[in-house]
Amino acid sequence: MNYVTLNNKLEMPQLGFGVWQVDSDQAAEAVSTALKTGYTSIDTAMIYKNEEGVGKALKETSVPREELFITTKVWNSDQGYDSTLRAFDESLERLGLDYVDLYLIHWPTPEFDNYVETYKAMEKLYKDGRVKAIGVCNFQPEHLQRLLDECDVPPVLNQIECHPYLAQNDVKEFCAQHDIFVEAWSPLDQGGEVLKDEVIQQIAEAHKKSPAQIVLRWHLQNNTIVIPKSVTPSRIEENFNVFDFELSEEDMNQINGLDKNRRKGAHPNEMNVR
Repeated sequence: MNYVTLNNKLEMPQLGFGVWQVDSDQAAEAVSTALKTGYTSIDTAMIYKNEEGVGKALKETSVPREELFITTKVWNSDQGYDSTLRAFDESLERLGLDYVDLYLIHWPTPEFDNYVETYKAMEKLYKDGRVKAIGVCNFQPEHLQRLLDECDVPPVLNQIECHPYLAQNDVKEFCAQHDIFVEAWSPLDQGGEVLKDEVIQQIAEAHKKSPAQIVLRWHLQNNTIVIPKSVTPSRIEENFNVFDFELSEEDMNQINGLDKNRRKGAHPNEMNVR
């Protein structure tokens, strides 16, 4: 496993396990499989409706709590100071934990303009020791800048949709300048066309690896944190086995050249659902 050191000196596994679009019972089984495989970083969210399933797997695992890195998120409808604190307590109860390692704002929802107030509530949770780190998801540079200007604790990371067809270089550049890590959701383009791309296929063949392993390796070598999702044990294991090879500079450049600025999800400025 590779580890990254966040801007508050907390270490985080660079490869984690995501459970978006996985129901609670299935999440319990998938997370148990992931933990047995060697993953220690698990990413969930209130809106995924599977925190209880994740909590069940965490309760049953033999991995010590201090070796786990658990992330969850405050949903759009819970934004605001008091409601964020309340939502955090509810997430903690569902997970069956005393603290989480990372708490994130799920979307900025700029139309409602609650994200600064929400972040200030998260700063309280951080200062009270109830979370080890705080950050955001789907924030554009202008949203991040407001947090940097108006809040005390810089976000440790920004979790965004990112894959070879959506490289997000402008957001990555801003984050790098401010010591904020980028974490990729849908790092494999949700198993979409990226994995069938001729360039990815050729590089996979050359390295005797799967297309998914090539894309995950590209993320890792770009200093991006990744949280691939799967409920298939063989895929969970395959996605974990990406530390025994390296892409060449030519490989990296070829994959970097695939960027189409093409999203699967909503643009953060237009995602104002509550």
